[in-house]
Amino acid sequence: MALATLCYYKGFESLRPMETDRLENVNVRSQDLLPTPQQVKAALPLTDRARATVLRGRETVRRILDRRDPRLFVVVGPCSIHDLDAAREYAARLLRLAEEVGDTVYPIMRVYFEKPRTTVGWKGLINDPFMDDSFRIEKGLHLARELLLHLAEMGLPAATEALDPITPQYLSDLITWTAIGARTTESQTHREMASGLSTPVGFKNGTDGSLAVAINALHSAARAHHFLGINQEGQCAVFRTRGNRYGHIVLRGGNGHPNYDSVSVALAEQELTKAGLPVNIAVDCSHANSNKDPSVQPLVAENCVNQILEGNRSLVGLMLESNLHAGSQPIPADLSQLRYGVSVTDPCMDWETTAGLLRGMRAKLHRMLPERI
Repeated sequence: MALATLCYYKGFESLRPMETDRLENVNVRSQDLLPTPQQVKAALPLTDRARATVLRGRETVRRILDRRDPRLFVVVGPCSIHDLDAAREYAARLLRLAEEVGDTVYPIMRVYFEKPRTTVGWKGLINDPFMDDSFRIEKGLHLARELLLHLAEMGLPAATEALDPITPQYLSDLITWTAIGARTTESQTHREMASGLSTPVGFKNGTDGSLAVAINALHSAARAHHFLGINQEGQCAVFRTRGNRYGHIVLRGGNGHPNYDSVSVALAEQELTKAGLPVNIAVDCSHANSNKDPSVQPLVAENCVNQILEGNRSLVGLMLESNLHAGSQPIPADLSQLRYGVSVTDPCMDWETTAGLLRGMRAKLHRMLPERI
């Protein structure tokens, strides 16, 4: 045996058991077991009414994407959920509004529990439900499922962003529509996950505004994949998917520039056609499309409505950030100082503006939408 090899083996054998601890979890302070998805679902089981809401919601969005339903789906609600009472109040208002506009506009409540952070910040209800850096994730999962179950039993479909690849095992049976955000559209993990999700999935264009990342993601998610995850019993498992054919692009602007205008939409149509993908486009009226100014969101939505009135056939959905009250607020040290119904992440439109906008969309579109089929 070569001298170098002998030295290597002798060095390895000389390591004491305690020294091997330096090889793993060097920067991990602790590990806490979570309840399994099965245990959380047993505590908060899917009811027959909730199941019917989810199935009906998914089928409606699929029909819209397949051009068998002329309506426009609108994902609308708070940038993020931090107050369950305010979320329930918002949901009750949205459900009543859906009864008015539902023949033209199909509202799906935006229920975001996880927030991607460019650097640091509050990461959402699931990660830090008490907003005090205690990171009671097990409680956050329970609260998130409790709210989704409440909405589904009301008859209101829900949409969320899939950020952590484990979370869908706890919540996905209550979700109608899923977004993959601009920061994660390029992620292989999220493309693989989307290929196995049971919901239609909207992929946002990259933060730089480019479409290529989202188009590549659509190709990937439509195909079969094999990847690691956890099953309902919390065991590590290999998932084998068949692919998700209900992926579509979400234009959200980028690099400080919008991409909801008719020229940008036409360019997106060309790229989708060139790629051999269904020409289905949703527009996120917030983010770079509104320069994160909530007062601009109605202008973006109205522009999209006008494009439809002028003959556009590719625009199938909109996203709106809306809350009970306008604007946003920082998270105070004294949480009792939080203003009710005001976002703690991106600023939102208030309810009155939201209701007026959806009613106006319905008034403009309801006579001509059947022509889109």
